[in-house]
Amino acid sequence: MDTRLAELSRTIDPAELGRRIRVARVAAGMTQVQVAGEDITAAYLSRIEDGQRRPEALLLGRLAVRMGTTLEELLIGVSHDERAELQLGLDHAELALAGGDAPQALTRAEQLLARLERTADTELVRRARRIRASALEMTGDLDGAIMAFEDLVGEPIADAVWLKDLISLSRCYRDGGEPARAIEVGDRARALIVELGLEGLTEAIQLSVTVAAAYHVRGDLGEAMRVCKRALAEAEKYDSPIGKASAYWNASLIDAATHGATPQSLDLARKALALFELGDDNRNLAKLRGLVARLHLSTTPPEPQAALDIMAVAERELAVGGSAWDQALVHVNRGRALVLLGRLDEAVASAERALAESPAKASLLDAWAHVVLGQAAALDARPSDAREHYGRAIHALTAAGADREAAQLWFDLGTLLTDVGDTDGALQAFRNAGASTGLRVGESPTAHLRA
Repeated sequence: MDTRLAELSRTIDPAELGRRIRVARVAAGMTQVQVAGEDITAAYLSRIEDGQRRPEALLLGRLAVRMGTTLEELLIGVSHDERAELQLGLDHAELALAGGDAPQALTRAEQLLARLERTADTELVRRARRIRASALEMTGDLDGAIMAFEDLVGEPIADAVWLKDLISLSRCYRDGGEPARAIEVGDRARALIVELGLEGLTEAIQLSVTVAAAYHVRGDLGEAMRVCKRALAEAEKYDSPIGKASAYWNASLIDAATHGATPQSLDLARKALALFELGDDNRNLAKLRGLVARLHLSTTPPEPQAALDIMAVAERELAVGGSAWDQALVHVNRGRALVLLGRLDEAVASAERALAESPAKASLLDAWAHVVLGQAAALDARPSDAREHYGRAIHALTAAGADREAAQLWFDLGTLLTDVGDTDGALQAFRNAGASTGLRVGESPTAHLRA
Protein backbone atom coordinates (compact mmCIF):
# COMPACT_ATOMS: atom_id res chain seq x y z
CA MET A 1 0.00 0.00 0.00
CA ASP A 2 1.12 3.57 -0.74
CA THR A 3 2.75 4.87 2.47
CA ARG A 4 1.13 8.26 1.89
CA LEU A 5 -2.32 6.66 1.92
CA ALA A 6 -1.45 4.56 4.98
CA GLU A 7 -0.45 7.71 6.86
CA LEU A 8 -3.60 9.54 5.74
CA SER A 9 -5.76 6.67 7.00
CA ARG A 10 -4.36 7.26 10.47
CA THR A 11 -4.67 11.05 10.47
CA ILE A 12 -7.71 11.93 8.37
CA ASP A 13 -10.59 13.70 10.11
CA PRO A 14 -13.11 10.90 10.91
CA ALA A 15 -16.06 13.19 10.19
CA GLU A 16 -14.78 14.06 6.71
CA LEU A 17 -13.96 10.42 5.98
CA GLY A 18 -17.43 9.37 7.11
CA ARG A 19 -19.03 11.98 4.86
CA ARG A 20 -17.07 10.71 1.84
CA ILE A 21 -18.04 7.10 2.53
CA ARG A 22 -21.72 8.03 2.81
CA VAL A 23 -21.56 10.05 -0.46
CA ALA A 24 -19.85 7.13 -2.25
CA ARG A 25 -22.39 4.61 -0.88
CA VAL A 26 -25.38 6.71 -1.92
CA ALA A 27 -23.84 7.36 -5.35
CA ALA A 28 -23.44 3.58 -5.76
CA GLY A 29 -27.09 3.01 -4.77
CA MET A 30 -26.11 0.64 -1.94
CA THR A 31 -27.41 0.07 1.56
CA GLN A 32 -25.18 0.01 4.64
CA VAL A 33 -25.72 -3.77 4.88
CA GLN A 34 -24.49 -4.27 1.31
CA VAL A 35 -21.37 -2.12 1.84
CA ALA A 36 -20.56 -3.67 5.22
CA GLY A 37 -20.62 -7.19 3.77
CA GLU A 38 -19.08 -9.74 6.09
CA ASP A 39 -16.29 -7.42 7.31
CA ILE A 40 -18.31 -5.31 9.77
CA THR A 41 -21.88 -4.78 10.92
CA ALA A 42 -24.17 -2.20 9.38
CA ALA A 43 -24.29 -0.51 12.80
CA TYR A 44 -20.49 -0.15 12.82
CA LEU A 45 -20.57 1.29 9.30
CA SER A 46 -23.18 3.76 10.50
CA ARG A 47 -20.79 4.92 13.24
CA ILE A 48 -18.03 5.30 10.64
CA GLU A 49 -20.30 7.43 8.45
CA ASP A 50 -21.20 9.55 11.49
CA GLY A 51 -17.50 10.23 12.16
CA GLN A 52 -17.43 8.23 15.40
CA ARG A 53 -14.96 5.64 14.13
CA ARG A 54 -11.92 5.74 11.83
CA PRO A 55 -11.34 2.33 10.16
CA GLU A 56 -7.86 1.14 9.25
CA ALA A 57 -6.64 1.31 5.65
CA LEU A 58 -7.17 -2.35 4.67
CA LEU A 59 -10.82 -2.28 5.72
CA LEU A 60 -11.31 1.03 3.93
CA GLY A 61 -9.86 -0.50 0.77
CA ARG A 62 -12.38 -3.36 0.83
CA LEU A 63 -15.29 -0.96 1.42
CA ALA A 64 -14.06 1.19 -1.49
CA VAL A 65 -14.01 -1.81 -3.86
CA ARG A 66 -17.63 -2.70 -2.97
CA MET A 67 -18.75 0.88 -3.66
CA GLY A 68 -16.88 1.05 -6.98
CA THR A 69 -14.46 3.72 -5.83
CA THR A 70 -10.84 3.79 -4.64
CA LEU A 71 -9.02 4.10 -1.35
CA GLU A 72 -7.30 7.19 -2.75
CA GLU A 73 -10.62 8.88 -3.46
CA LEU A 74 -11.93 8.16 0.05
CA LEU A 75 -8.77 9.40 1.77
CA ILE A 76 -7.80 12.32 -0.47
CA GLY A 77 -11.18 13.33 -1.77
CA VAL A 78 -10.33 13.14 -5.47
CA SER A 79 -10.03 10.28 -7.92
CA HIS A 80 -6.82 9.47 -9.76
CA ASP A 81 -8.22 11.00 -12.98
CA GLU A 82 -9.49 14.09 -11.18
CA ARG A 83 -6.12 14.56 -9.49
CA ALA A 84 -4.38 14.40 -12.86
CA GLU A 85 -6.82 17.05 -14.13
CA LEU A 86 -6.06 19.29 -11.14
CA GLN A 87 -2.32 18.85 -11.67
CA LEU A 88 -2.72 19.90 -15.29
CA GLY A 89 -4.66 22.97 -14.16
CA LEU A 90 -1.86 23.91 -11.79
CA ASP A 91 0.67 23.42 -14.59
CA HIS A 92 -1.27 25.92 -16.70
CA ALA A 93 -1.44 28.39 -13.80
CA GLU A 94 2.32 28.16 -13.31
CA LEU A 95 2.88 28.71 -17.03
CA ALA A 96 0.67 31.81 -16.90
CA LEU A 97 2.71 33.09 -13.95
CA ALA A 98 6.02 32.40 -15.68
CA GLY A 99 4.70 34.09 -18.81
CA GLY A 100 3.89 37.29 -16.95
CA ASP A 101 0.10 36.83 -16.90
CA ALA A 102 -0.30 37.11 -13.14
CA PRO A 103 -4.07 37.92 -13.20
CA GLN A 104 -4.74 34.73 -15.19
CA ALA A 105 -2.53 32.70 -12.83
CA LEU A 106 -4.37 34.15 -9.84
CA THR A 107 -7.79 33.32 -11.29
CA ARG A 108 -6.77 29.73 -12.11
CA ALA A 109 -5.15 29.18 -8.69
CA GLU A 110 -8.22 30.42 -6.82
CA GLN A 111 -10.55 28.25 -8.92
CA LEU A 112 -8.41 25.19 -8.26
CA LEU A 113 -8.16 25.97 -4.55
CA ALA A 114 -11.94 26.06 -4.35
CA ARG A 115 -12.03 22.53 -5.80
CA LEU A 116 -9.21 21.32 -3.54
CA GLU A 117 -10.70 22.84 -0.38
CA ARG A 118 -12.37 19.65 0.86
CA THR A 119 -9.57 17.29 -0.14
CA ALA A 120 -6.65 16.00 1.90
CA ASP A 121 -4.22 16.42 -0.97
CA THR A 122 -1.80 18.68 0.88
CA GLU A 123 0.72 18.60 -1.96
CA LEU A 124 -1.68 20.08 -4.52
CA VAL A 125 -3.23 22.47 -2.02
CA ARG A 126 0.18 23.85 -1.07
CA ARG A 127 1.17 24.19 -4.71
CA ALA A 128 -2.02 26.09 -5.54
CA ARG A 129 -1.57 28.37 -2.52
CA ARG A 130 2.00 29.14 -3.59
CA ILE A 131 0.90 30.08 -7.13
CA ARG A 132 -1.79 32.32 -5.65
CA ALA A 133 0.67 34.03 -3.28
CA SER A 134 3.19 34.65 -6.08
CA ALA A 135 0.48 35.99 -8.37
CA LEU A 136 -0.70 38.39 -5.67
CA GLU A 137 2.86 39.72 -5.33
CA MET A 138 3.24 40.11 -9.09
CA THR A 139 -0.03 42.03 -9.40
CA GLY A 140 1.10 44.42 -6.65
CA ASP A 141 -1.16 43.21 -3.83
CA LEU A 142 1.62 43.05 -1.24
CA ASP A 143 -0.73 42.80 1.74
CA GLY A 144 -2.52 39.84 0.18
CA ALA A 145 0.78 38.21 -0.75
CA ILE A 146 2.15 38.68 2.78
CA MET A 147 -0.87 36.97 4.32
CA ALA A 148 -0.67 34.13 1.80
CA PHE A 149 3.06 33.57 2.29
CA GLU A 150 2.71 33.78 6.09
CA ASP A 151 0.27 30.87 5.89
CA LEU A 152 2.70 28.88 3.74
CA VAL A 153 5.80 29.44 5.90
CA GLY A 154 3.77 28.58 8.99
CA GLU A 155 3.90 24.94 7.84
CA PRO A 156 7.67 24.21 7.64
CA ILE A 157 8.84 21.37 5.41
CA ALA A 158 12.36 20.10 4.74
CA ASP A 159 12.34 21.33 1.17
CA ALA A 160 13.75 24.25 -0.83
CA VAL A 161 10.23 25.44 -1.68
CA TRP A 162 9.71 26.42 1.97
CA LEU A 163 12.88 28.53 1.80
CA LYS A 164 11.59 30.15 -1.40
CA ASP A 165 8.40 31.06 0.44
CA LEU A 166 10.46 32.65 3.22
CA ILE A 167 12.43 34.66 0.65
CA SER A 168 9.20 35.86 -0.98
CA LEU A 169 7.70 36.81 2.38
CA SER A 170 10.77 38.78 3.44
CA ARG A 171 10.89 40.53 0.06
CA CYS A 172 7.18 41.48 0.26
CA TYR A 173 7.64 42.97 3.74
CA ARG A 174 10.69 44.91 2.52
CA ASP A 175 9.02 46.17 -0.66
CA GLY A 176 5.93 47.06 1.37
CA GLY A 177 7.95 49.39 3.60
CA GLU A 178 8.36 47.08 6.62
CA PRO A 179 12.09 46.26 6.76
CA ALA A 180 11.98 45.25 10.44
CA ARG A 181 9.46 42.51 9.67
CA ALA A 182 11.50 41.46 6.64
CA ILE A 183 14.49 40.93 8.94
CA GLU A 184 12.35 39.08 11.48
CA VAL A 185 11.33 36.52 8.82
CA GLY A 186 14.94 35.40 8.49
CA ASP A 187 15.69 35.58 12.21
CA ARG A 188 12.79 33.40 13.29
CA ALA A 189 13.56 30.77 10.62
CA ARG A 190 17.31 30.49 11.23
CA ALA A 191 17.29 27.75 13.87
CA LEU A 192 14.60 25.75 12.08
CA ILE A 193 16.58 25.84 8.82
CA VAL A 194 19.49 24.17 10.61
CA GLU A 195 17.17 21.71 12.36
CA LEU A 196 15.68 20.67 9.00
CA GLY A 197 19.13 20.30 7.43
CA LEU A 198 18.55 23.03 4.84
CA GLU A 199 21.41 25.39 5.71
CA GLY A 200 23.59 24.33 2.75
CA LEU A 201 20.97 25.00 0.07
CA THR A 202 21.28 27.93 -2.31
CA GLU A 203 17.86 29.16 -1.18
CA ALA A 204 19.07 29.39 2.44
CA ILE A 205 21.93 31.62 1.28
CA GLN A 206 19.52 33.71 -0.79
CA LEU A 207 17.29 34.16 2.26
CA SER A 208 20.28 35.59 4.15
CA VAL A 209 21.02 38.14 1.44
CA THR A 210 17.33 39.06 1.22
CA VAL A 211 17.53 39.86 4.94
CA ALA A 212 20.72 41.85 4.24
CA ALA A 213 18.73 43.93 1.75
CA ALA A 214 16.20 44.70 4.50
CA TYR A 215 19.03 45.87 6.78
CA HIS A 216 20.17 48.07 3.90
CA VAL A 217 16.71 49.63 3.54
CA ARG A 218 16.59 50.24 7.28
CA GLY A 219 19.92 52.07 7.05
CA ASP A 220 22.00 49.56 9.02
CA LEU A 221 24.69 49.23 6.37
CA GLY A 222 27.26 47.67 8.69
CA GLU A 223 25.06 44.71 9.61
CA ALA A 224 23.89 44.43 6.00
CA MET A 225 27.46 44.03 4.79
CA ARG A 226 28.28 41.54 7.56
CA VAL A 227 25.30 39.38 6.57
CA CYS A 228 26.45 39.49 2.93
CA LYS A 229 29.98 38.44 3.87
CA ARG A 230 28.68 35.51 5.90
CA ALA A 231 26.42 34.53 3.00
CA LEU A 232 29.35 34.68 0.58
CA ALA A 233 31.37 32.42 2.89
CA GLU A 234 28.47 29.93 2.97
CA ALA A 235 28.20 30.07 -0.82
CA GLU A 236 31.92 29.33 -1.13
CA LYS A 237 31.65 26.50 1.39
CA TYR A 238 28.74 24.81 -0.39
CA ASP A 239 29.89 25.77 -3.92
CA SER A 240 26.69 27.64 -4.80
CA PRO A 241 27.14 29.92 -7.88
CA ILE A 242 23.70 31.52 -7.48
CA GLY A 243 24.37 31.96 -3.75
CA LYS A 244 27.61 33.77 -4.63
CA ALA A 245 25.81 35.90 -7.21
CA SER A 246 23.13 36.90 -4.69
CA ALA A 247 25.78 37.84 -2.11
CA TYR A 248 27.79 39.86 -4.67
CA TRP A 249 24.59 41.62 -5.77
CA ASN A 250 23.64 42.83 -2.33
CA ALA A 251 27.24 43.61 -1.37
CA SER A 252 27.36 45.88 -4.41
CA LEU A 253 24.20 47.68 -3.30
CA ILE A 254 25.53 48.19 0.21
CA ASP A 255 28.98 49.29 -0.94
CA ALA A 256 27.38 51.86 -3.25
CA ALA A 257 25.17 53.13 -0.41
CA THR A 258 28.23 53.47 1.85
CA HIS A 259 30.87 54.82 -0.55
CA GLY A 260 28.97 55.81 -3.68
CA ALA A 261 29.13 54.10 -7.07
CA THR A 262 32.79 53.10 -6.87
CA PRO A 263 34.68 50.78 -9.22
CA GLN A 264 34.41 48.17 -6.46
CA SER A 265 30.59 48.31 -6.33
CA LEU A 266 30.42 48.06 -10.14
CA ASP A 267 32.86 45.14 -10.09
CA LEU A 268 30.72 43.30 -7.51
CA ALA A 269 27.59 43.88 -9.61
CA ARG A 270 29.32 42.62 -12.76
CA LYS A 271 30.49 39.47 -10.94
CA ALA A 272 26.90 38.82 -9.91
CA LEU A 273 25.66 39.50 -13.44
CA ALA A 274 28.14 37.04 -14.95
CA LEU A 275 26.98 34.28 -12.59
CA PHE A 276 23.27 34.94 -13.12
CA GLU A 277 23.74 34.90 -16.90
CA LEU A 278 24.82 31.25 -16.57
CA GLY A 279 21.47 30.28 -15.06
CA ASP A 280 17.81 30.58 -16.02
CA ASP A 281 16.55 33.04 -13.38
CA ASN A 282 15.48 35.76 -15.81
CA ARG A 283 13.65 37.81 -13.23
CA ASN A 284 16.67 38.23 -10.98
CA LEU A 285 18.93 38.70 -14.00
CA ALA A 286 16.76 41.61 -15.15
CA LYS A 287 16.66 43.11 -11.64
CA LEU A 288 20.45 42.89 -11.48
CA ARG A 289 20.72 44.73 -14.79
CA GLY A 290 18.63 47.43 -13.12
CA LEU A 291 21.20 47.67 -10.33
CA VAL A 292 24.05 48.07 -12.84
CA ALA A 293 22.01 50.80 -14.55
CA ARG A 294 21.53 52.62 -11.23
CA LEU A 295 25.25 52.43 -10.54
CA HIS A 296 25.91 54.07 -13.91
CA LEU A 297 23.62 56.90 -12.77
CA SER A 298 25.66 57.37 -9.59
CA THR A 299 29.18 57.35 -11.00
CA THR A 300 31.25 60.53 -11.31
CA PRO A 301 30.36 61.74 -13.85
CA PRO A 302 27.04 59.94 -14.31
CA GLU A 303 26.46 57.83 -17.43
CA PRO A 304 22.72 58.23 -18.11
CA GLN A 305 22.76 56.96 -21.68
CA ALA A 306 24.54 53.75 -20.65
CA ALA A 307 21.92 53.34 -17.92
CA LEU A 308 19.06 53.80 -20.41
CA ASP A 309 20.55 51.18 -22.74
CA ILE A 310 20.83 48.62 -19.91
CA MET A 311 17.32 49.36 -18.65
CA ALA A 312 15.87 48.78 -22.12
CA VAL A 313 17.15 45.19 -21.93
CA ALA A 314 15.95 44.78 -18.33
CA GLU A 315 12.47 46.04 -19.20
CA ARG A 316 12.12 43.48 -22.00
CA GLU A 317 13.16 40.70 -19.62
CA LEU A 318 10.81 41.88 -16.88
CA ALA A 319 7.86 42.00 -19.27
CA VAL A 320 7.74 38.22 -18.75
CA GLY A 321 7.73 37.28 -15.08
CA GLY A 322 8.48 40.65 -13.51
CA SER A 323 6.38 41.90 -10.61
CA ALA A 324 4.58 45.25 -10.46
CA TRP A 325 7.37 46.43 -8.14
CA ASP A 326 10.13 45.35 -10.55
CA GLN A 327 8.54 47.08 -13.53
CA ALA A 328 7.75 50.29 -11.64
CA LEU A 329 11.37 50.49 -10.49
CA VAL A 330 12.52 50.45 -14.13
CA HIS A 331 10.29 53.48 -14.79
CA VAL A 332 11.77 55.31 -11.79
CA ASN A 333 15.33 54.68 -12.92
CA ARG A 334 14.53 55.68 -16.48
CA GLY A 335 13.14 58.91 -15.06
CA ARG A 336 16.40 59.52 -13.18
CA ALA A 337 18.44 59.02 -16.35
CA LEU A 338 16.16 61.29 -18.38
CA VAL A 339 16.51 64.06 -15.77
CA LEU A 340 20.29 63.87 -16.13
CA LEU A 341 19.90 64.11 -19.92
CA GLY A 342 17.65 67.17 -19.56
CA ARG A 343 14.65 65.39 -21.10
CA LEU A 344 12.33 66.62 -18.37
CA ASP A 345 8.94 65.91 -19.94
CA GLU A 346 9.93 62.28 -20.56
CA ALA A 347 11.33 62.04 -17.03
CA VAL A 348 8.06 63.27 -15.53
CA ALA A 349 6.09 60.78 -17.67
CA SER A 350 8.29 57.90 -16.47
CA ALA A 351 7.95 58.88 -12.80
CA GLU A 352 4.18 59.28 -13.09
CA ARG A 353 3.94 55.88 -14.77
CA ALA A 354 5.92 54.39 -11.87
CA LEU A 355 3.47 55.92 -9.37
CA ALA A 356 0.51 54.60 -11.36
CA GLU A 357 1.89 51.05 -11.60
CA SER A 358 3.61 50.62 -8.21
CA PRO A 359 1.97 48.32 -5.66
CA ALA A 360 -0.07 49.69 -2.79
CA LYS A 361 2.10 50.37 0.26
CA ALA A 362 5.28 50.52 -1.88
CA SER A 363 6.59 53.50 0.09
CA LEU A 364 10.13 53.30 -1.26
CA LEU A 365 9.02 53.27 -4.89
CA ASP A 366 6.68 56.19 -4.28
CA ALA A 367 9.50 58.12 -2.63
CA TRP A 368 11.94 57.54 -5.47
CA ALA A 369 9.33 58.55 -8.07
CA HIS A 370 8.61 61.79 -6.21
CA VAL A 371 12.34 62.52 -6.08
CA VAL A 372 12.45 62.34 -9.89
CA LEU A 373 9.44 64.66 -10.08
CA GLY A 374 11.10 67.02 -7.59
CA GLN A 375 14.35 67.09 -9.55
CA ALA A 376 12.49 67.78 -12.80
CA ALA A 377 10.52 70.59 -11.15
CA ALA A 378 13.69 72.16 -9.75
CA LEU A 379 15.39 72.11 -13.16
CA ASP A 380 12.22 73.56 -14.67
CA ALA A 381 12.39 76.52 -12.23
CA ARG A 382 9.37 75.39 -10.18
CA PRO A 383 10.79 75.39 -6.62
CA SER A 384 7.42 75.14 -4.87
CA ASP A 385 6.55 71.99 -6.85
CA ALA A 386 10.01 70.61 -6.13
CA ARG A 387 9.53 71.24 -2.41
CA GLU A 388 6.15 69.47 -2.49
CA HIS A 389 7.54 66.37 -4.23
CA TYR A 390 10.56 66.18 -1.95
CA GLY A 391 8.24 66.49 1.04
CA ARG A 392 6.14 63.57 -0.21
CA ALA A 393 9.26 61.52 -0.80
CA ILE A 394 10.59 62.22 2.69
CA HIS A 395 7.23 61.31 4.24
CA ALA A 396 7.15 58.02 2.32
CA LEU A 397 10.73 57.13 3.31
CA THR A 398 10.10 57.94 6.97
CA ALA A 399 6.95 55.81 6.92
CA ALA A 400 9.02 52.95 5.48
CA GLY A 401 11.61 53.23 8.24
CA ALA A 402 14.29 54.29 5.74
CA ASP A 403 15.58 57.15 7.87
CA ARG A 404 19.02 57.23 6.22
CA GLU A 405 17.51 57.86 2.79
CA ALA A 406 15.08 60.37 4.28
CA ALA A 407 18.03 62.26 5.78
CA GLN A 408 19.77 62.36 2.39
CA LEU A 409 16.63 63.78 0.79
CA TRP A 410 16.40 66.46 3.49
CA PHE A 411 19.98 67.43 2.63
CA ASP A 412 19.15 67.46 -1.09
CA LEU A 413 16.10 69.64 -0.42
CA GLY A 414 18.21 71.98 1.71
CA THR A 415 20.66 72.39 -1.17
CA LEU A 416 17.82 72.96 -3.64
CA LEU A 417 16.23 75.63 -1.41
CA THR A 418 19.61 77.30 -0.95
CA ASP A 419 19.98 77.49 -4.73
CA VAL A 420 16.63 79.27 -5.09
CA GLY A 421 17.34 81.68 -2.21
CA ASP A 422 15.03 80.19 0.44
CA THR A 423 17.50 80.43 3.33
CA ASP A 424 14.99 79.79 6.13
CA GLY A 425 13.55 76.76 4.34
CA ALA A 426 17.03 75.42 3.65
CA LEU A 427 18.03 75.79 7.31
CA GLN A 428 14.95 73.85 8.43
CA ALA A 429 15.65 71.13 5.86
CA PHE A 430 19.23 70.73 7.11
CA ARG A 431 17.96 70.52 10.70
CA ASN A 432 15.46 67.86 9.68
CA ALA A 433 18.28 65.95 7.99
CA GLY A 434 20.17 65.82 11.26
CA ALA A 435 17.05 64.74 13.14
CA SER A 436 16.46 61.91 10.66
CA THR A 437 19.89 60.49 11.48
CA GLY A 438 19.12 60.52 15.20
CA LEU A 439 20.86 63.83 15.90
CA ARG A 440 19.08 66.83 17.30
CA VAL A 441 19.77 70.52 17.50
CA GLY A 442 21.25 71.28 20.90
CA GLU A 443 21.33 74.51 22.81
CA SER A 444 23.96 76.95 21.64
CA PRO A 445 26.89 77.13 24.09
CA THR A 446 26.45 80.92 24.17
CA ALA A 447 22.69 80.87 24.55
CA HIS A 448 22.91 81.82 28.25
CA LEU A 449 24.94 84.95 27.52
CA ARG A 450 23.20 88.29 27.16
CA ALA A 451 24.60 91.45 25.59
